[in-house]
Amino acid sequence: MITSARNEAGPDATQARIYSRSEHNISRSQISENALKVLYKLQKEGFKAYLVGGCVRDLLLGREPKDFDVVTNADPEQIKKVFRNCRLIGRRFRLAHVHFGREVIEVATFRGAGEEKNDKQVLNKEGRLLRDNVYGTIEEDVWRRDFTVNALYYDIKDFSVVDYVSGMADHKAATLRLIGDPETRFREDPVRMLRAVRFAVKLSFNLHPDCEKAMHKAAELLFSIPPARLYDEALKLFMSGCALQTFEMLRHYGLFQVLFPATEKCLSVEDNGFPRLLLIKALDNSDTRIAEGKTVTAYFLFAAMLWESVQMRAKEKIALGTVEFIAYQDAANEVISMQIKSTALPRHITMAMREVWSLQPKFNARIGSKPSRLLTHPRFRAGYDFLLLRAETGGADPELAQWWGKYQNANENEQRKMTQPSRKAQGSKSGRKRNYRGYVKGSPTGKEV
Repeated sequence: MITSARNEAGPDATQARIYSRSEHNISRSQISENALKVLYKLQKEGFKAYLVGGCVRDLLLGREPKDFDVVTNADPEQIKKVFRNCRLIGRRFRLAHVHFGREVIEVATFRGAGEEKNDKQVLNKEGRLLRDNVYGTIEEDVWRRDFTVNALYYDIKDFSVVDYVSGMADHKAATLRLIGDPETRFREDPVRMLRAVRFAVKLSFNLHPDCEKAMHKAAELLFSIPPARLYDEALKLFMSGCALQTFEMLRHYGLFQVLFPATEKCLSVEDNGFPRLLLIKALDNSDTRIAEGKTVTAYFLFAAMLWESVQMRAKEKIALGTVEFIAYQDAANEVISMQIKSTALPRHITMAMREVWSLQPKFNARIGSKPSRLLTHPRFRAGYDFLLLRAETGGADPELAQWWGKYQNANENEQRKMTQPSRKAQGSKSGRKRNYRGYVKGSPTGKEV
């Protein structure tokens, strides 16, 4: 049953379209038991409580939500009194986390319109929200959300879906549309552009034309976002199983250059498909592994993104006389130092990346004890996989990769044979040795040299 058909697309719309249980496919059996406990408990205490955001969107798509978010008219302190297992977090906007073992249900208070600029709502000179602890009603809260498909409320009281912004219509049309003026919303929080790309790819939705137009103009606003926050967004963008498509879309809207400027610079001067081919292969492999239920490490993916920058710098240093291993070390340090100014990769990630890169020149040594020592390196497997990636995309000799594949699977005797110098090399080496009388061993004349 529809209680109101009013669906204006502006903040003046104060009536919602209510979709009854028979008009949508969400069932309580799909909802986390702990989320239901929170909803019912808040309702029992006299508060209004709804599921909201991505969980409602995913349930409508028939997907299993990653987490469940609750919104209520109770303020954070009231929520904490209701739940003993609650912890308040956040500065920009105060949130309550209700803990049930490993599962955490996030509970937020309805956000207000915030028209009055007081000490609870702070904007910077570009119009970006720095702090926002203004509370309000559900009618005000809906206009503070980003996309229409993320602004649908599931009411536990009658199992209906409440829609103020035609989110259900956009959901059915597979359209990702911003609530309000796109340029203003991107100025408030430029990260919304990254979220737009992530959701469009993840949901297979099309961006609304107004959103696309604003993104082309607003990309530079991302430079004002702290690098640590951009790192968190980068993980979501590239570790969700749609890395390749996300990469292409980010480049299309000029957003990738903000996250990885050195990589973008290399891609702009690619030669015969390189280094783009290596990066695309790494992204594709990552998506395949996630689809197969296998693990993917962030450091390996980021190592692939920055590899060409490291290699270019290392080659320049080698040409100037720097030892190969030292050249790669120095190049890695320089590239990472520049990268963390854009995307603050944490230390454990950068250390692992350095190790993978530093192993690459070591794979060239196949004689003596060096291969066996390399085989025991903690990052050998990651380094070897990176070598395979380079070999597949023309950045390394395929025969070298094949040799290492055979060597690591061989027994001890076979490994010893594989790492012995050739007879020609042995003859050349032994021909330079002197015998105990000081004569060159094997000399036809037997004369001292």
